[in-house]
Amino acid sequence: MRGAVPRLSLTLLAAESGARLCAIIHYLVRGQLGWFGLTIACLVPGYAAQLLSILWFRADGHAPGCWLLVLHLLQLGLWKRPGRASRLGGSCRYWDVLRAAAKTGGGAGEVLAQLGDVCVLRLLEALLQTLPHLLLQAYVVVAVDPAGFIPGVSAGLSLLSLAWALVSYSHFTFLLKPGHLSPPAAVILCLLLWRTGMLGTRVLALVLFARLYSFWVFAVAGVHWLLMSFWLGAQQTDIVAQPCRWRLFNCLLGAVYIFCYINVRPGPSRTRVVVFYAVSTWNVLYSTWM
Repeated sequence: MRGAVPRLSLTLLAAESGARLCAIIHYLVRGQLGWFGLTIACLVPGYAAQLLSILWFRADGHAPGCWLLVLHLLQLGLWKRPGRASRLGGSCRYWDVLRAAAKTGGGAGEVLAQLGDVCVLRLLEALLQTLPHLLLQAYVVVAVDPAGFIPGVSAGLSLLSLAWALVSYSHFTFLLKPGHLSPPAAVILCLLLWRTGMLGTRVLALVLFARLYSFWVFAVAGVHWLLMSFWLGAQQTDIVAQPCRWRLFNCLLGAVYIFCYINVRPGPSRTRVVVFYAVSTWNVLYSTWM
């Protein structure tokens, strides 16, 4: 699968961005200024990933130029992002990952360093930007405009792009383990189907609940978020050392756990996955029976 992961990531990123732009134009042309404004607002959290990209660039001792700042303002930092891989003489962007993978077979340290940067940034951007956009467009299709073709396409591509961001991150963490080679295409496809189904059912459950009970959906999601945050705190994860940032990390990841599971601890995760699905199943059943 030499270069297949970054190639598909780049394709989905372009398709998702194009569909989001079409949705923005769609709402503007039809005079639906409320949905237009909310769709624009979903772009704002994505600047956290762009800011992190610039900070990584500065940490390498390179002052970002005007052209680089413009690219990040346009949220194109993942297309060309000089970053930590610049220590190896390259710039961390999807094009460079593809070129390096073609030369080395996808397993060299330089390729992993570049792939790791873009996978982490893409996952952060997907969780902060793609996920809110997916929820908004899914609600529009289900509750507001059932015949809305453009919002439906945008929601579908956002779902696929978010699922692939999770899969590509899992693929990268798998490659980091000593002695592990790139998994076959069938394994990647199964992971993608699993992530897509998991995200799709949770988004659909929340959207249908919001359609029937309006703002009560925030109460259900809030209970789920608190349970997941306290559970993460009980696991004593050591990713973040400072107590204040550790609490913030658990709160943010607890919000992510409303929709999907991300393993943040080394070692077997079977028990943690069982707990996650038990709480998630309770949340879905509770939302359905109310």
